[in-house]
Amino acid sequence: MLQLILQRQSSKGGFDPQRPVDQESLRQIIEAARWTPTAHNMQNFEIVVVDDKAVLAELGKIQAAPLTEQYLLEHLQTLSFSEEELLSKKTGLLGTGAPESWRDPSKFAQTVRESPPSTLAGAMKGSPCILMVVYNPSNRAPGSENDFLGVVSLGCLMENVWLAANALGIGVKIQSAFGDKPAEEEVRRVLGVPASLRVAFGICLGYPTMPGGKYLRVRRDSKDVSHHNRYGTKL
Repeated sequence: MLQLILQRQSSKGGFDPQRPVDQESLRQIIEAARWTPTAHNMQNFEIVVVDDKAVLAELGKIQAAPLTEQYLLEHLQTLSFSEEELLSKKTGLLGTGAPESWRDPSKFAQTVRESPPSTLAGAMKGSPCILMVVYNPSNRAPGSENDFLGVVSLGCLMENVWLAANALGIGVKIQSAFGDKPAEEEVRRVLGVPASLRVAFGICLGYPTMPGGKYLRVRRDSKDVSHHNRYGTKL
């Protein structure tokens, strides 16, 4: 299990749309999702499995949420612009492939104005199967302010699915774009999701077009994230 956790990664490139995820693999992935630990065992989630090409195409036509200056600024703060810098920070992303206009805050307003509308097809990356995770925001875990425990539970669902899929050799890309407004309303319409439910995120599954592709992954050292008996006392 530890090796699977260490090897888990997001499929950065696209998926092969002509190579479907077989039904037995889907059954195992859904079984892993079904046994997600949730606050108070509320199991406040539903999963819409989308693998019909026509439905996928309709989802792909939905306009994505527009780019914002706030996103660009927050995104910039996570980036490193060399592998050496990323290895030193041990957090964030490698930004060497980011557009030049995404690196200069003085240009963010112009970048937002000039950015053409995009669709969810870009988020889907050719995935032949998407698990759309929805939940009822009014079904709050007891004593959980802003349903924090419910959100944690959805994260547990994501991890269960991710590890199960990767164990089967299936690539995964998590996309929050499906739950961003106003795209979420169209996603609900296409999939027939009741208005009482929110779209949490989509889990794009598939076989990467560039299998085995690796990218630099970094984590803080164990000594940097752990404390012994009292905060500040290192193990």
